[in-house]
Amino acid sequence: MDCLCIADFNGYFKKINPAFVELLGYSEEELKSKKIYEFIYEDDKERTASMRDQLTKDVPLVNFENRYVSKSGEIVWLHWTSIPVPEEQLVYAIARDISYYKGLENERVSHLSQLAKVNEELKKLSYLTSHDLRSPVNNLISMTELIDPTKINDEDTLQVINYIKISAQTLKNSLNAFVDLLKQKEVPDKKLEKVYFAEIFDRVSLSVRSLIKKSRATFYLDFEEAAFVNYNTAYLESIFLNLFTNSIKYAKPGIPPIITIKTTKGTDEIVLTYSDNGIGFDMDEVGHQIFTLKQKTNPNKDSKGVGLYLVHNHVTSLGGSISVESAVNEGTTFTIKFPV
Repeated sequence: MDCLCIADFNGYFKKINPAFVELLGYSEEELKSKKIYEFIYEDDKERTASMRDQLTKDVPLVNFENRYVSKSGEIVWLHWTSIPVPEEQLVYAIARDISYYKGLENERVSHLSQLAKVNEELKKLSYLTSHDLRSPVNNLISMTELIDPTKINDEDTLQVINYIKISAQTLKNSLNAFVDLLKQKEVPDKKLEKVYFAEIFDRVSLSVRSLIKKSRATFYLDFEEAAFVNYNTAYLESIFLNLFTNSIKYAKPGIPPIITIKTTKGTDEIVLTYSDNGIGFDMDEVGHQIFTLKQKTNPNKDSKGVGLYLVHNHVTSLGGSISVESAVNEGTTFTIKFPV
């Protein structure tokens, strides 16, 4: 219940309702016997005195918060609305106990502070990791360039060396793009540009060509209705890469992956539908956790549970949405909606 009181311009309570007595734990006589400022928390006394001076000058007090000390020593937060009546030399006031909400606010601030600290540490770790990885990748590229192809007669060996060159260069480009993304703190600052789905498909499939060839995967593409989207290039590449590798990793034993990618255009969105014929998963069992970090759809597979988490994060961080439908041994379909 709200606490109601009447105080005089000298700083004493004149009348107090039972809710005020119950909240602070003092008797009505105790509250009236001392000046009000004696019940106020020490750090709030000066600020409260300044507001009281304004009240004596006929200035109403609205949305003012301060702390009182109850008889048990507990700190109580109060939210005040006070109206002065100069001709009576009185102040009529209503106070509401907001201690619970202040506790929640302090807890929230503490969690945000902790989260900011963790994010900063993760950012530093990401910078260090990407920086340290670029050196061996550059060495790998340099070593492949030292190989003289004229001295190699086996065509298969030459092809493997070429795949290594392409993969190493793609990894280097991805690391550089990743560092650039780390420098962008806010979502609105992320670079959006016209990105063509076919170009992204060609780039990503080239980077994992040996994996695709080994799995004998077949792709069916239809980008005619929506050839491009305004999006972040690095994000779209990561989305395609993680979906490709997942389809190959979770293919049915002995059955080559068949992957269908189709884009359509809505009134205010571009929809990408990605389907495969893999082993699928039980939606009732893991469907609600499929995009959470370290969630594995199949514990027997060599999986870190990060790929779909990244896909979900890339899509939702730029205002899009992603949903999934799957069944055991019936494949999986992802529907991604990019806002126009």
